[in-house]
Amino acid sequence: MSIFRSLIFVVLAACVQYGAMISPTVAAPKKALAAITIHKVIIQVDDNDPKLMNLALNNAANVREYYSAKGAKVDIQIVTFGPGLHMLRSDTSPVRGRIAEMSLAMPELKFMACANTQSKMAQSEQKDILLISEAVVVPSGVVTIIELQEQGYTYLRP
Repeated sequence: MSIFRSLIFVVLAACVQYGAMISPTVAAPKKALAAITIHKVIIQVDDNDPKLMNLALNNAANVREYYSAKGAKVDIQIVTFGPGLHMLRSDTSPVRGRIAEMSLAMPELKFMACANTQSKMAQSEQKDILLISEAVVVPSGVVTIIELQEQGYTYLRP
């Protein structure tokens, strides 16, 4: 009986030792997976309100800071349409200086401007509506939000 107990002890000790040898290997793929995760966020701005625009920029900065501290990547797209297009207009944006600074510091932050809104503003104001250099014109802000959500982006409206 004691030989049998000794054999069981040796087998259990070997299993424990083997488990200790493979556990770091098992944990490594989980860390690698977390490192390549990209958190995707859409922030909608559809009001001509400087407080709301600054809140959207604060949200973007906070999201980036949170995930950067965890070693994760983030893709943030601020989509403007309707009165919110003023955020990206070169003549009326109350936050153009802040956008310029943030764009330099945060290459993962993009600003989308609705072409439909830009066209309607141009007709209404009878002049060309020029946008800041950081703005990327999309055919429709609303459709852009729909398509980004279909690609797995999380929607945020401050």
